[in-house]
Amino acid sequence: MTVLKPPPLKPNDVIGVIAPGSAPSSPEKIDKGIRYLERLGYRVKLGKHAKNVHGYLAGRDAERLADLHAMFADHSVKAIFMARGGYGTPRLLPKIDYDLIRRNPKILVGYSDITALQLAIFKKVNLITFSGPMVAVEMFQKMDPSTEEFFWRLITSPLSLGKVMNPGGERLRRFGSQTKKSPAKGRLLGGNLSMIISLMGTPFQPDYANQILFLEEVGEEPYRVDRMLTQLKLAGILRAIKGLILGSFADCVPADKSKPSLTVEDVQRELLEDLKIPILSNVAFGHIPQKLTMPIGLKARISARAGSLEFLESAVA
Repeated sequence: MTVLKPPPLKPNDVIGVIAPGSAPSSPEKIDKGIRYLERLGYRVKLGKHAKNVHGYLAGRDAERLADLHAMFADHSVKAIFMARGGYGTPRLLPKIDYDLIRRNPKILVGYSDITALQLAIFKKVNLITFSGPMVAVEMFQKMDPSTEEFFWRLITSPLSLGKVMNPGGERLRRFGSQTKKSPAKGRLLGGNLSMIISLMGTPFQPDYANQILFLEEVGEEPYRVDRMLTQLKLAGILRAIKGLILGSFADCVPADKSKPSLTVEDVQRELLEDLKIPILSNVAFGHIPQKLTMPIGLKARISARAGSLEFLESAVA
């Protein structure tokens, strides 16, 4: 497989900011995030429709799509940062000009709902993108220093980061009572669990066979996480992958605590422990302030026995 790597971001480069999903709760968050980027020495180009609001979407589909295409077509723009996630990118996927993206590979950063866009781009273009901080989420306020340092190093340096440690030094852990010892090597594919499920059965689902799947979620009750993991299992995806990384499942608790429920940890243990692959848990990424940026499409290696994650190549070139 030939994978496209975007060029690294350099000082004084132009960063495009768009909102292909939902609008931030306040346009001021975008403004504050832009000021953060400008303080770092970058120039910023805001998408024409980035502050639009159409119900739970950041403007109509045609507007959000136009901003995405405009940023890839603009040769002065070297990276495209998402304002936020929310919901909306799956609606754009059939209308995207993937040839335009292939001709103009650029850094693209976001997570949550943006997972659908990133996985579709990898399926159609094989471009490495970044599951990482967003302008109106992490960047508009004081970003965690370890999150910040890791992110900028990943997108500005053409060197491999090698072994990756959690921000704050908390250990990556072998999952449950797993006995699988041999490391797994493959490309990192994944992101938000709900978005991964939303692509199943569509032309935009990447091929997970022999790759390393990474998962995170937010605000879904345990029975819903159960349903989604079960669907991955029944579809054969969890049997096809070489390894699995579990990130943050933030606020995934029962809405009604008076009713009996499994915990998310119970669900993960019951559904995943029989997999004959190395699984890492307690890996900091997803809807948490202190986190790793995960490059989608990057070649990596995990070892459950050693509790280690290693990036085997640079994410930019």
